[in-house]
This record gives sequence, C-alpha cells and structure tokens, in this order.
Amino acid sequence: MFWCQAFAAFNDNFLKTALVVLILYRAKESTALVALAGGVFILPFLLCSGIAGELADRFDKARVATVVKGVEIGAAGLAVAGFLAGSVPALFAALLAFGVLAALFGPVKYGLLPDLLETARLPLANAMVDFATFLAILAGTALGGLLGAREPWLLGAVVMGFALLAFGAAALIPR
Repeated sequence: MFWCQAFAAFNDNFLKTALVVLILYRAKESTALVALAGGVFILPFLLCSGIAGELADRFDKARVATVVKGVEIGAAGLAVAGFLAGSVPALFAALLAFGVLAALFGPVKYGLLPDLLETARLPLANAMVDFATFLAILAGTALGGLLGAREPWLLGAVVMGFALLAFGAAALIPR
C-alpha cells in the first residue's frame, strides 16, 4: 500500500504540473487554464468523497485499490494520447480522471492500515504513508516542471510507467 500510494501521488502531481507547463508554453489564455487545472484535479475530492467511503466500507479495500489502479492505466493512456497529440482538452480529461481515481483511493488508503496492522503499529504506518505521499508530491511536481516542455513521448512514458507501477503495487496489497 505504501508503494501504491507513493507511485500514484507522484503520477498525479507529475501529470498536473506537466500539463500546467504545457499550458504556459502553448496556450494564450494560460492564467485561467492554469487555475482551472488545479480545480479540475481537486473537484472530484469534493464530489466523490461520500461514494469513495461507501466503496471502501462495502468492498475489500485491497480489491478496490487494484480496480482503481487498473482503471488509472486507462486514464494514463488518455494522458499519453494527450501529450502525443499536444491536446490540452485530452490532458484535462486525463487530469479529471486522475482526480476521480485519487478521490476513490483516499478512503482505501486510510482504511486499509487498521485492517492490516495491530493498533500499536498504526502511528508509524500512518507517518510513513504521509511521508511517502508528500515526498512523492514534491518529486512529481519537480519532475513535471522539469520535463513539462520536453518530448511528449517522455511525458507519456513517465505517466504510463508510474500508473503501471501503482497497479503492480496495488495487486500486492493483502486481501
């Protein structure tokens, strides 16, 4: 679960930052689009939190994580197509999908640890997951900024690679 969250948080922030850099380099109305990018990623957390909690409570959390990360590979495919075509709308659609999937994964991430660990180990486990998340956010943002104006195939390869890594890590979460 630790690695699944780290890979996913990196990918979310890499995609968002690379999209912002792409917008700044190519679009005329860049200020509004940059602000919109942040909103497009955050809005699903507001809209999907209740559903996400229900899914995490109703179904096996490890299974939900695997399904969410499997669907994320499709969202990464949309991002790859967007990067290769230079399509800002396609990248916004991918970013929205990443936001929805991150929102669906949130309750799984926080609800899974108590299912897998004894109570005495929870504070350290939560701290490690938070550390990995914030480190991944920092790394994804930095690399997205550095590579955002580079070769589209490289951007797509990073997004797809980390989606596959997150899926692989999710598949290893104990049921």
